[in-house]
Parts: sequence; structure tokens; C-alpha cells
Amino acid sequence: MVMFLFLVVALAVVVAAVTLAVVGGGEGTGPLPEAAPERLYDPLPPDRPVDRGDIDGLRFPLAVRGYRMDDVDVALDRLAAELDEREARIADLESALAGARAAAHGPQDTGGDEAQEGGQ
Repeated sequence: MVMFLFLVVALAVVVAAVTLAVVGGGEGTGPLPEAAPERLYDPLPPDRPVDRGDIDGLRFPLAVRGYRMDDVDVALDRLAAELDEREARIADLESALAGARAAAHGPQDTGGDEAQEGGQ
């Protein structure tokens, strides 16, 4: 029974010593310093539109409970803005193309008038 108590006390001392060593106990030493949060070091390019390779290479750093929401929000806001710009540009180009096609085909009866004038 005495041996059992000695082993329990020895085990408690060892656990306490390991805990103090890990957490940072003793005089002059504090707890471990806070680790700097990981940041997105390879963001989307600011000087050109985002392409498929940029999206494929985009990796968000992990935080304690997953991804850093700020980094994800910034990237998603950027992608949404660029998609809106592209959609507006596509709509403008399609409108211009429709106008150009209408102008190229023009009114169909001008060709018939010229044929009648030439025949008189």
C-alpha cells in the first residue's frame, strides 16, 4: 500500500513537472508567446483579371478553427466584383454585336429598288 501511494505521488510530480515545462512555469519565464496568425501570402493579382490558374493556385491558410474568414471574404468579394464586370462587358459586347449585325444586313428593299432603276 505504501508503494502504491509512492507511485501515485511520483506520477503526480512527473505530470506537474511536464505541465510546467510545457506551459512555462518557474521564475522569469512566462507562458509561450502567441504565434502570429498565418496570412494569405499569395493573394489574387491586383494588376490584372483573375484567371483559372489563379483560382487553382489559391490556398487559404488554416486558422485554429478552419480558414481565416477575412481572407476568404476578401477573395470572394474580389471574384464577385470581377464576375460582375465580366458579365457587364459581355452584355455590352453582345449588344454591340447585335447592332453591328443589324447595320450590316440593313434594310432589305434597297437592293430591289436599284434593280428596278437599272431596268428602266
